[in-house]
Amino acid sequence: MNIRIGSGYDSHRLVHGRKLIIGGVEIPYELGLEGHSDADVLTHAIVDAIIGASGMGDIGRHFSDKDVRWKGADSQEILRITIDMITKQGFKISWIDCTVIAERPRLSMYIDDMKKALTLSGIPVGMINIKAKTNEGMGFIGRGEGIASMASCLLIF
Repeated sequence: MNIRIGSGYDSHRLVHGRKLIIGGVEIPYELGLEGHSDADVLTHAIVDAIIGASGMGDIGRHFSDKDVRWKGADSQEILRITIDMITKQGFKISWIDCTVIAERPRLSMYIDDMKKALTLSGIPVGMINIKAKTNEGMGFIGRGEGIASMASCLLIF
């Protein structure tokens, strides 16, 4: 058995007039994340980690924000396409660990729903861990200007 490890990161600015979608879950909040697609920072970090572990570049190479096909795209569909892409190359997800960093809203009550949504999009059952953290009032996240996420992925083949 061979293993590969990848890491992913994403961040988006919080703005008025957008839905807040994290990990495939719409979270009630007065602000949403600005982006070309649905701006789901968690799913984007996971996709980037999966693609990185597979050695096939990064999320921007496969799902460019310059490509109109991805305008307003559901990030869960991007995740499904990514999993299909790496599966065809002989890879299998063994583990994903991620962290969402947001000062507000508090996300801990949505983690189980995020896991369910991400599993429905192709991550194997029980193969994902999600943590929610604040930035202790520091930086753009601490000021409530944006949200970020990091992910690590272990692939086997």
